[in-house]
Amino acid sequence: MSQDNVLTEDGKDRQFVTALARGLEILRAFQPGDGGLGNQDLAERTKLPKPTVSRLTHTLRTLGYLTFDESTGLYQLGPSVLSLGYSFLANLDIRARARPLMQEMANDVDAAISLGTRDRLTMLYLETCRGDGALTLRLDVGSRIPIAETAMGRAFLAALPEDERDYLMDHIRRKDPDRFPKLKDGIDQAVEDIVTRGFTLSLADWHKDVHAVGAPVLLPDRSAIFALNCGGPRFLLSKELLEEELGPRLVHLAETLTMGGQGFHVVAANP
Repeated sequence: MSQDNVLTEDGKDRQFVTALARGLEILRAFQPGDGGLGNQDLAERTKLPKPTVSRLTHTLRTLGYLTFDESTGLYQLGPSVLSLGYSFLANLDIRARARPLMQEMANDVDAAISLGTRDRLTMLYLETCRGDGALTLRLDVGSRIPIAETAMGRAFLAALPEDERDYLMDHIRRKDPDRFPKLKDGIDQAVEDIVTRGFTLSLADWHKDVHAVGAPVLLPDRSAIFALNCGGPRFLLSKELLEEELGPRLVHLAETLTMGGQGFHVVAANP
C-alpha cells in the first residue's frame, strides 16, 4: 500500500478488512491532474499485485466508483466518488460557518485563506477563499499539501495531544528519514509558536516563493481538529506582515470558529 498510509493493518486487528482497505487504496491512488490510470499504474502506486488490482478495478467499475475508457484502457474516478465527497462536505458544519469569515479576511488582506484537516501525512483543503487581487498557488477544495513543512500542517500537528503527534512524527521520519531532522525542527518550533502566540509560520519551507501563517482550530468539544492558513507570494507577504498583522488576525478567526474562543492547551515537544 502507499508509503504514507498511517492506518495500515498491524496483523493483529481481527476486525480489519484487508479487501476493503485495498479497494480504498485504489481510489486514493488517483491524484489531481491524472488523465487516467491503467492497472499497471495503479499497481505501481499502491504496491499491490497486478492481478489483485485488476479484480479491484473491475469491482469498483461495476459499483460506479471508477469509469473505464475502452479506447485507452485507462480508469478514472467515477461519479459515486463525487457523491461521497459531496456528502462529506455538505455535512461539515464548520466549513459553512468558516466560509463568510474567511472570505471577509481574504478580501481585507488580499490573500488566500484556507481551511483544512489531516489526511494521512497531508493536509486536505476543505475550503479556500481569495481576495480579488490575490496572487498565490491555485489550491482549491480537495488539494493536498504536506503536513510537515507547511504552516497549516504544522499548526495542526502542534494542536494534537503529544502522543498523537509523536505517532505521526514517527511516520514522517520513516517516510523521509534524510530530511527528518530539519522537518522536526520546524514542527518543534511550531509547537512553541502555537503555545506562545497562537500561530506559526512557513517561510519558503514548502515552496520557495510562498510565505504562509497557520493557526489550529479545535471544535468546542475537542472532537476534531482543523487548521487555517493565510498564504501568498513571499514578495507580498513579508515575515513582519505575517507576524504583526496576518497571524493575530488568523488566530482571531480561529477563536471565532471555536464559538467562544476558549482556546486550548498545547503540550510542548520534548527537546
